[in-house]
Amino acid sequence: MIFVFTILAGLASALGGLRDSDTRLEQRELTGLLAGQVIEFFDGSKSTFLNSGRYRYTYTDDGPVWEGTYVLGDNSQVCINFDNGSGRCDVFVKDGTRAILITAEGVRFPVRNISVAAD
Repeated sequence: MIFVFTILAGLASALGGLRDSDTRLEQRELTGLLAGQVIEFFDGSKSTFLNSGRYRYTYTDDGPVWEGTYVLGDNSQVCINFDNGSGRCDVFVKDGTRAILITAEGVRFPVRNISVAAD
């Protein structure tokens, strides 16, 4: 029950970071955007969404890798369950042609590049 409340609270905060120009994505659109892709942000960090449902995050190419699994939902929601037991739910939206990650805290991270992930 606490986990469900945490997810809902995080989603409410992330959606609070929405702008009028943002378009939320349904699960099918979100899957098309993220599954099997490497999402690179302007700070150089990368989120990898493997087709298998596995997830990897690196802040730098030579830095540590945080691994886990991901679940894509409706309303642009992306939930990550890390192998270390922690987790988070954020949202991806489209602002025009640019994809944007909005964290549970409402912080926006525009996507710099999307490329195919090497399984």
